[in-house]
Amino acid sequence: MAKQRNYFLCRECGYQSSSWLGRCPECGRFGTFDEEVVETTSSQSHSHSASQSPSAPILLQQVPDGQSPRMSTRCDEFDRVLGGGIVPGSLLLLGGDPGIGKSTLLLQTALAMRDLRILYVSGEESAQQIKMRADRLSDDRQPSSSDLYLLTETDVQRILQQVDALRPDLLVVDSIQTVTSDDLPSPAGSVAQIRHCSTLFQQLAKTTSIPVLLIGHITKDGTLAGPKVMEHIVDAVLQFEGDRQHGFRILRALKNRFGATSEIGIFEMRADGLHQVQNPSATLLSQRDETLSGTAVCATLEGARPIFIEVQSLVSSAVYGTPQRNASGFDLRRLNLLLAVFEKRCGFKLGAKDVFLNIAGGLRVTDPAIDLAVAAAVLSSNVDIPVPPNTCLAAEIGLSGEVRPVARVEQRIAEAARLGFKRIIISKYNARGLDLRRYKIEIVPVSLVEEAVRALFA
Repeated sequence: MAKQRNYFLCRECGYQSSSWLGRCPECGRFGTFDEEVVETTSSQSHSHSASQSPSAPILLQQVPDGQSPRMSTRCDEFDRVLGGGIVPGSLLLLGGDPGIGKSTLLLQTALAMRDLRILYVSGEESAQQIKMRADRLSDDRQPSSSDLYLLTETDVQRILQQVDALRPDLLVVDSIQTVTSDDLPSPAGSVAQIRHCSTLFQQLAKTTSIPVLLIGHITKDGTLAGPKVMEHIVDAVLQFEGDRQHGFRILRALKNRFGATSEIGIFEMRADGLHQVQNPSATLLSQRDETLSGTAVCATLEGARPIFIEVQSLVSSAVYGTPQRNASGFDLRRLNLLLAVFEKRCGFKLGAKDVFLNIAGGLRVTDPAIDLAVAAAVLSSNVDIPVPPNTCLAAEIGLSGEVRPVARVEQRIAEAARLGFKRIIISKYNARGLDLRRYKIEIVPVSLVEEAVRALFA
């Protein structure tokens, strides 16, 4: 017989306590405990369930080969992030800001996989709303795939019943925060409901080999809503990010048991849906017709793909006495650190000036190779001298003003030559093992920030 009892659960890690705590002893977060009603079963039912699923240890050599072909999403960027496609029996979680395009991405993917039977479960939109979006996303106004079934349901037991009756090749749930179970009296979106429903979908995926795609909401601080236990349950956590004021979207894998987490997929949001960006560097640099001060091009690396972006800076005298520091798409603390290095090592007096930094295209870059491009853009705006338009940069800057090497510099150089750049400035430590004559681009090795400044503005 099931019994109900009130517990306090941490929404970050799922830690359970009989009383409210200000600080979670498991994850160390403050103010994360919510009161939930949890059902506990008797020991008799536990022993019964344990006897139904006996298990015994076996040798590793006796385990049958579980290799099975992946399911292609018909989208090269999506397959790149997943590691080659969807693995049968996997549980995937897609998160992102509201309105960023999570439902559009999965619905567009379901429409493209015409040779598979797909069940799309929506707990937020009606079937008519999904049909209107599907008509807008269909290629050449063709009718939607006949193998795509819609289900507007929030009860997890009814969803599982429909899955048993339909036996789809793929299940999409939009979203996990709206799904509830009658076994728990907690409201939809609570820690207990999310954890319980995620476990049921995990059991479904592992026992039937039906891959399940879950859409998850995120909190105000940018993390996935619900307990961290849900992120441990799923096989892959995908983050769909981007600035809604710009058209570019980035699909990034934060966790992937079947592939690398360094790959990203780049999309562009248009009126008729998401379009793949096969050459993001050419797209981001397509609007650089005029040579202006305060801009520099950096050869960054996202995963295994080199991407060239434009760094924009504006340096002006502080009007209100206290200098302002603002960065969009770049770590503000890192900007303050670099400004201190410029003033100490290069002699540029920036302490009484406002410094604004922006990454064109609404992207956010964490590659340390952007440091030298930030330095070039800031110093170019300060002296009002443009950086040569056919020059790009790729190097990290240390606290002593030294130019440090970066990873995979050969890929950056080859991509720079392919895009038509005439010169690239890198660290001399990266240039030691390179044959400079085999590249159709001038490679300028530098060891200090002062050398890079002389190479740019001599």
